[in-house]
Amino acid sequence: MMADSIRVRKKSGESRHYFVDEAGDGNLFNKKGRLRYGEEGCSLYFILGVLDVPDPDRISQELNALRAQLLADPYFRKIPSMQPEARKTGLSFHAKDDIPEVRREAFTYLSKQDLRFFATVRDKSAVADYAIQQRERDGNYRYQPNELYDYMVRSLFKGLLHKDDACTVHFSKRGAQDRTAALRMALEITQEQFARRWGIQSKAVLSVVAQTPPQSGGLQAVDYFLWSLQRFYERREDRYLDFLWPQFSLVWDLDDKREHPYGRYYTQKRPLTVAALQDNNSPGI
Repeated sequence: MMADSIRVRKKSGESRHYFVDEAGDGNLFNKKGRLRYGEEGCSLYFILGVLDVPDPDRISQELNALRAQLLADPYFRKIPSMQPEARKTGLSFHAKDDIPEVRREAFTYLSKQDLRFFATVRDKSAVADYAIQQRERDGNYRYQPNELYDYMVRSLFKGLLHKDDACTVHFSKRGAQDRTAALRMALEITQEQFARRWGIQSKAVLSVVAQTPPQSGGLQAVDYFLWSLQRFYERREDRYLDFLWPQFSLVWDLDDKREHPYGRYYTQKRPLTVAALQDNNSPGI
């Protein structure tokens, strides 16, 4: 089903570039094992997104030029987030930190680019139910956020790694730990699972790169798409999502099991709207 839902651009011999980041966090329990879900500061959803960027160098150059233009504008001279020492907009675009005027410029630029966005969404209440059940079955089980993250990577890339001669996956660095090898393994498992299910063996040369947003316009861009989706799920605020929706290829809500046990796909033919959502209680990683 996933393979049938995704149509990506393909030219013979080209290398595809995917940029991956997250919104929300995978944390569920504190250090004492107490459930944090529902507390202030703990997100209700965990979202993983990937942006297909045909020309990463151009995107980086143009976003850097736009940011330089805004930084040079006297209107923004005394904005704290735009000072280099703040390490926010002064270094790179980041939707959460950017002021509304800057955000509007970045959204306008991104809306005009040839980009395709894919995302998977987990309701953390369902993940928490799963983790608690696992702990009751196995006293040695301890939930780790990386468990959820890697599962989301495998889900998100199910239909994205078999159509190209070469593929570079750019991950946003997550903390001090280098997880490049683990993420490569998750992608290779995804390739193997796809081959077994569909009988299509991927011959793509796979590269995995860990970067920070200041190093990558693609990561700055995917952050904006994720922010718009996160605002929608966490606050039911749809204006940012609506603005970028023409570039959304797929949102896979893994816990919306009203129709199918694998969740619900939202696409251009089936848009994601506030009216389309409802509460779901279907646990399981």
